Amino acid sequence: MRSIPASTVYEQVREMIVRVSRCLPGDVVQALKTARDMEDLDTAKEILGQLLENAELAKEGDLPLCQDTGIAVFFVEMGEACQLEGGSLKETLTRAMVDAYEQGFLRKSLCHPLSRKNTGDNSPAFIHTDLVPGDSLKIAFMAKGGGSENMSRCTMLTPAQGWQGIKDFVLDRVAESGPNPCPPTIIGVGIGGSFDQAPQLAKKALLRPLDVSHPDPEIAALEEELLQAINELGIGPMGLGGRTTSLGVRISMAPCHIASLPLAVNVQCHSSRHEEVRL
Repeated sequence: MRSIPASTVYEQVREMIVRVSRCLPGDVVQALKTARDMEDLDTAKEILGQLLENAELAKEGDLPLCQDTGIAVFFVEMGEACQLEGGSLKETLTRAMVDAYEQGFLRKSLCHPLSRKNTGDNSPAFIHTDLVPGDSLKIAFMAKGGGSENMSRCTMLTPAQGWQGIKDFVLDRVAESGPNPCPPTIIGVGIGGSFDQAPQLAKKALLRPLDVSHPDPEIAALEEELLQAINELGIGPMGLGGRTTSLGVRISMAPCHIASLPLAVNVQCHSSRHEEVRL
């Protein structure tokens, strides 16, 4: 059994969260540059240029990329032959997040759903944990803003609706969202599983870099089909028209009940802030 000090996890996760809030991942930066160069509409080209400038200013000035520094979402893969020494995983990740939001001057956005009273420290963190073979620990963090999260949906299709039903639902969701999620977006699609698993599939799919195709060629082709159809909607950057409504579509699938076809769409804004640490 391999032991990993909780203090090591705390330090690396705390530093990662602050870094993520200030530095847009390289694959997203490149996707924005490619989209800007391909745009025909001057307004769209200008907006994409401003997004790139914002990313550069945030990095150089050690400032958050967006005032909405999001809810803290973790996807953890913990080896079955691995254990934390000196603290529990949940407590360690939560403490690292709370301290990162405080020390990094990040907005604390979590509140009571009815009274709307702020929790004061951006807790709780949303932690999804999978046990995997081996003795390693992988912790992926995502800062998820409210504007894009509000545009996400889950539904239960009938099996007969198949791929066409999935495509129609995704396109309708993007069209109805319009400018609200601050496009260009990245669209996570969870297909299968169960009612509660499909949204997790959709959100976790957003962690795959934009420059990495799905390993299954058939699913990769479906992602490209959806992306092309989404961009043909003409919503464009910030909803002002253009060829770039989304930078990418990421699909994740799981087996489901023979009577069901669970489907979830998790929308991510252009400020796709995520990173992972491996220990």
